[in-house]
Amino acid sequence: MEIRRLGRPGDLGWVVQVHGELYAEEFGWDTTFEALVAQIVADWAVAHDPEREAAWIAEDDEGRVGCVFCVREDDETARLRILLVVPRTRGQALGARLVDECLEFARAVGYCRTVLWTNHPLAAARKIYLDAGFELVAEEPHHSYGHDLVSQTYARDL
Repeated sequence: MEIRRLGRPGDLGWVVQVHGELYAEEFGWDTTFEALVAQIVADWAVAHDPEREAAWIAEDDEGRVGCVFCVREDDETARLRILLVVPRTRGQALGARLVDECLEFARAVGYCRTVLWTNHPLAAARKIYLDAGFELVAEEPHHSYGHDLVSQTYARDL
């Protein structure tokens, strides 16, 4: 399994497509979630700062199997975004490796803290975040993607 920087043709589209398909299949979320991911990816693609922001793709012999983005929240805070591991490679600690890649990068470029936003049904991701030292700092009920959800914000110092 290889983790590389995002940047090959098709990487951006894959991130959007796989998020849309998997979250619809696994959680019944509608296309407004895919639109959110598309906006995150588009914003990163046209305006990211390569010195302080990065994204990674995990691949195996069959192709892309995971991703994570590290984006600037403010001068001291990085935001971990759109972590995903496809089902056939789950259980191999790939999610933890992607999170570690993001945290190592954030620390190396001078951020002091990392935050992330998720939703309560994402239990496997939550375990990865807690194991990586993140702590829950806020929760808020909302209706998004066709469902009643509870958003969760996590943070950790670097």
